[in-house]
Amino acid sequence: MKSVICFGEALIDFLLFNQMDQAPLTLNEFRQYPGGAPANAAVAVAKLGGHACFAGQVGDDPFGHFLADALARYHVDVRFLSKHPTAKTALAFVMLDETGDRSFSFHRDNTADILFEKSQVSDEWFENSPILHFCSNTLTDTAIAECTQHVVEKAKQHNALISFDVNLRHNLWAEGEANVARVNNLVEQSHLIKFSKEELDYLAEGDNPAYLKACLEKDCKLILVTDGPNTLRYYTRSVSGELSPPKVSVADTTAGGDAFIGGFLFALSQLDDEYLVDDQLFEASSKLETLLNFAAHCGACAVTKPGAFPALPDKNTTLQSLEQHGQAIAPLNELLRSTS
Repeated sequence: MKSVICFGEALIDFLLFNQMDQAPLTLNEFRQYPGGAPANAAVAVAKLGGHACFAGQVGDDPFGHFLADALARYHVDVRFLSKHPTAKTALAFVMLDETGDRSFSFHRDNTADILFEKSQVSDEWFENSPILHFCSNTLTDTAIAECTQHVVEKAKQHNALISFDVNLRHNLWAEGEANVARVNNLVEQSHLIKFSKEELDYLAEGDNPAYLKACLEKDCKLILVTDGPNTLRYYTRSVSGELSPPKVSVADTTAGGDAFIGGFLFALSQLDDEYLVDDQLFEASSKLETLLNFAAHCGACAVTKPGAFPALPDKNTTLQSLEQHGQAIAPLNELLRSTS
């Protein structure tokens, strides 16, 4: 079993829970949930039975202590989680519409997560060539972007598989939109890329086929393009295809994408090395689709519940979802090691 080390932000999601009329006002009631895309992915891996580490920084404040405790309670390895002595923990207020879709209001000005420094990165992170996973929220400021570049370079020196969930949050960037060149620089250095359809359209700047081809001519081995409940598409250097996620009743989409990528990273971490040597997995569409289908069910399970950490499914819940939707689990079990 490989470790999955998730680098980036852990923050508080304040999720709109209720509205209360108190004339002449309508008051919003928010419930505090642990979150942050890389932290969510780490918990997703751990709840499925994998070994996940979280590397990042929170404030030495009540919110930071809550996040550290929450990660540990879900059995995420927090050896590489730091607490900044003065900077505060990042906060996000999450508003949901009637379909469960989200909008975010971030409080993230010089917070602890973006003050993480290169000196805090150690070779210990990359012992035994783990899978490294990160997102674009550690690219929004120059210093943390340089630190992220340093992390990726360290990972490559240790032959780690590098996963990048683009996960653009344009309102976190000073210019009001993500820096295309900065994000694409990390896209080109990563082995596994996950885009939403909107993110792909934005970064490709109008020529998706040429952009995907160029990515696969760099270090990229697998590109995943999600589109909410619609068709998931994948591209490798030798095969491409699509599959349909299961249809479910949506309560909150907050953890859907992180559950999906976390489920896929968990599956990769369980594979015998032979499937990753010489990119065998990425040349066999049937095996790849087996793992992607598992990951899609992880994402589908997560959106049926509110919040992030609590909504992420364990392995039994995901296997039950597969069976309930008429999916055979024998091919999955043949690929994965037992995690019981």
